[in-house]
Amino acid sequence: MPLDPLARRVAAVLVLGGFMVVLDTTVTVVALAALARDLDASISAVQWATTAYTLALVAVIPLAAWATARLGSRGTYVLAVVVFTLGSVLAAAAGDVGTLVAARVVQGLGGGLINPVGMAIALRTVAAGQRGRMMSLFGVPVLIAPLVGPVLGGWLIDTLSWRWIFLINVPVGLAVIACRRWLVADGQGAAAPLDVIGLALLAPGAAALAYGFTAIGDAGRLTAGGAVPAAVGAVMVAAFVPWSLRRRRPLLRLRLLRERALAAGLATVAPFGAAYFGAMFVLPLYWQVVRGEGATFAGAVGIPQVLATGLTMQVATRLVDRVPPRRIVVAGVATALTGQLLVLAQLTATAPVAGLMAAGAVTGVGVGATLMPAMTGATRDLPHDDIPGGSTILAITQQLAVALGVAAVSALLTTLVATRAPVLGAGGLGAATDLDPAARLALAPDLAAALQLTLVLPVGLTALSLVVAVTALRAAPLVAAR
Repeated sequence: MPLDPLARRVAAVLVLGGFMVVLDTTVTVVALAALARDLDASISAVQWATTAYTLALVAVIPLAAWATARLGSRGTYVLAVVVFTLGSVLAAAAGDVGTLVAARVVQGLGGGLINPVGMAIALRTVAAGQRGRMMSLFGVPVLIAPLVGPVLGGWLIDTLSWRWIFLINVPVGLAVIACRRWLVADGQGAAAPLDVIGLALLAPGAAALAYGFTAIGDAGRLTAGGAVPAAVGAVMVAAFVPWSLRRRRPLLRLRLLRERALAAGLATVAPFGAAYFGAMFVLPLYWQVVRGEGATFAGAVGIPQVLATGLTMQVATRLVDRVPPRRIVVAGVATALTGQLLVLAQLTATAPVAGLMAAGAVTGVGVGATLMPAMTGATRDLPHDDIPGGSTILAITQQLAVALGVAAVSALLTTLVATRAPVLGAGGLGAATDLDPAARLALAPDLAAALQLTLVLPVGLTALSLVVAVTALRAAPLVAAR
């Protein structure tokens, strides 16, 4: 049966909030040059605006379940949106790079709570048998915003200014706040005291892991600047596990992973998400660096994948309410793997535009049938009180998997470009954009080969996800819609 009007209103609010957060993860990528110029700073200094946002976002996620129990899901969600919107205003008004980085930290602290708390609200609003329909709407920003972000950011910078990539969040945030009464109020619970030691282990540990992965990816090799934070983060996260298991009321109930559906869903989504988000920048780089096209063209050729992802997700996530999730997810991962292999096979310096667009559409069909259906299947049968904890575990795992995937793909690409096109020197692909057309054309086959070989890694991760989906997911009994 279709969602009732209340559930649709809740979904509308959550989509607005989620789109705002995920969009801001990618929109600044195309703004680095403009930010460096206007703020009189180096590119490396300005990159901290993106890094600081990501680290703050990862660090605050562990608080989601506790804050939901303390303030209620609606109260926590609205507070997170207020903080994120305030951070957007501060970022838009920044007059120097230090202020911008601080504002992005504020944004991340709000944004890190919006998606896990929003998922908990979405799952709690409807009966177990309708969670697939609800997640089909909730998941739209997660899959679409990363593809739209660079295109929208480029357009705003070209037509207005970089400040609008932050100001655009303000009316959206105000709309969410104005519609807060649409969200179901679950009241403030008798939350356990905050597990301070658990928070001190997990929050900075997860942030250190994400930073270490990012630093290694940027350097293109294992460096002390990346390896040390990653190692420290890994030790802290590892120490959190026995601490959490010994606590009667831990920050996160890791014992939820005894639920086979949740554990198998995590094991499927982690490598798949790392592959999908890790490879997301490869084709735009191909079009701009190898083929010499502009950012608008690079974004436009990705439209078929965006549409295929969105449309398939609407169908597949609804089917989760009627078909065992395993069937949908296995078919989705297999389809995504097929699309990635088609891209890999075609990615030469003279690849046909239509062929790559078609392969992207096939990949999009697979992505739409995998991520949200897998997450829905993982959390669908959790008891009402365990939903915030389950969604928080999913969010942390996904963020770390994405950080690792992006870092691994970036490092591999940097290494391959240095091997295939040593003439570019330390500038790598960035230096290729400054070449004259004739020089770029001469290097195009080598650069295309580097990008093609880079895609082998995400293809391998997707294949691993398929193996996990086939072997670990099981056909759980369906839950009738109520």
